[in-house]
Amino acid sequence: MRKLFQYGGIAASIVLIAFGIGAIYMGVDGRSTVRSDLAREQIVGTEDSTIPGQKVDTGSEAQAFAAVIRKHTLEATGGQTYAQMGRFIGKDGKPTSDEKAAAINKETGKPVENGLRNMWINATALSTALNTAYFAESVATFAIVMGIALLLAGLGFGVLTFRALAPAQARKEERAPAMAAVPTA
Repeated sequence: MRKLFQYGGIAASIVLIAFGIGAIYMGVDGRSTVRSDLAREQIVGTEDSTIPGQKVDTGSEAQAFAAVIRKHTLEATGGQTYAQMGRFIGKDGKPTSDEKAAAINKETGKPVENGLRNMWINATALSTALNTAYFAESVATFAIVMGIALLLAGLGFGVLTFRALAPAQARKEERAPAMAAVPTA
């Protein structure tokens, strides 16, 4: 039975160490992918951002730039979000959701769409992509931390397996020199 526990402990240690190494590799690779993909887009922080003139190439910088996109979109729409604006531009030039009150495009014969509302769609798509980069980098960092924890747990479990399940004679022999050094009264 002792041998079964010893081999089981060794197997568990190896599995934990392997999972730890795998998680660390995947985390490092994930962070690298996020950062290289962001850098490839060549986004540069605007003057009113927390990273003016700096290339956006990390998850946290991407999240900060997504906030800037939202700020600029709110400024352009007078503080209104997509859901608060009318779908069309009315005959009076103001946004409306009433198709009958909408101005008609002479070329298409269809109601004129509210361009600012459509801008929200683009802003939402861009900020969602940037926030996804932030989330992906955070998950990659978590994978690295968990990988280190698994690696350490595997190593610790391996040490415990060898120490606790070592034959009794070997443990007795290890203690003999230490006991010989203790003075007797």
